[in-house]
Amino acid sequence: MTILETRGITKSYLIGNRAIKVLDDVSLVVSKGEFLVVKGESGSGKSTLLTILSGLDRPDHGRVLIENSDITDLDEDALAPLRNATFGFVFQSFHLVPSLTALENVMFPAELKGDRDARGKAEALLERVGLAGRRTSFPHQLSGGEKQRCAICRALINGPRIVFADEPTGNLDSVNGAAVLELLLELKRERETTLLLVTHSPEIALKADRVVTLSDGRIVAEGGMAPHANNVAGGGIATDGSHG
Repeated sequence: MTILETRGITKSYLIGNRAIKVLDDVSLVVSKGEFLVVKGESGSGKSTLLTILSGLDRPDHGRVLIENSDITDLDEDALAPLRNATFGFVFQSFHLVPSLTALENVMFPAELKGDRDARGKAEALLERVGLAGRRTSFPHQLSGGEKQRCAICRALINGPRIVFADEPTGNLDSVNGAAVLELLLELKRERETTLLLVTHSPEIALKADRVVTLSDGRIVAEGGMAPHANNVAGGGIATDGSHG
């Protein structure tokens, strides 16, 4: 079953008087429950593709469909609740609110939705990822790995159907990067969530159901990985911790 589809996505940005094409006729179909990695070098267009897929940016041309509903031309009033209820986001730089505790950061999307059980769900998630004892800590008191685990809880609290992750291990050392990725995949399987993850790491791509490779804004390769590639039992992932 298709959960997300793009048709001929094109996106350019003006730099001075020059139009730089970042995405060029990108068409993609994502199945429900799939772990899809979008891979490419820095500047290949992978992060721009993710922002367009998630409704954080608009394409110049082409269409974006979520569960067969075209979201391309929706205004912000229509997109905001869709993003909060249907999508979860995990970013390289965590994006936690500095003035909120770990618990309050996780609760925040559920409170925006008016969920009366926001606190209970947030506490359960923090306990699930080993952060129950850190729920009253502020972001500056958390390690990088703890911040990213907190961000994953925040992404999952509203039970999203799709989680978008942009270089989620990019600011972590190899040990924390491997732990965070395996946690994300474990929670994805438990909740049958679709996961779209952007990375430049070939090691992370080995865990995917399917990998799409971008170069100069175009899909240049696409294919499935080895059987059971997303079975993360045993073995770590070496991430170089660089940005891309």
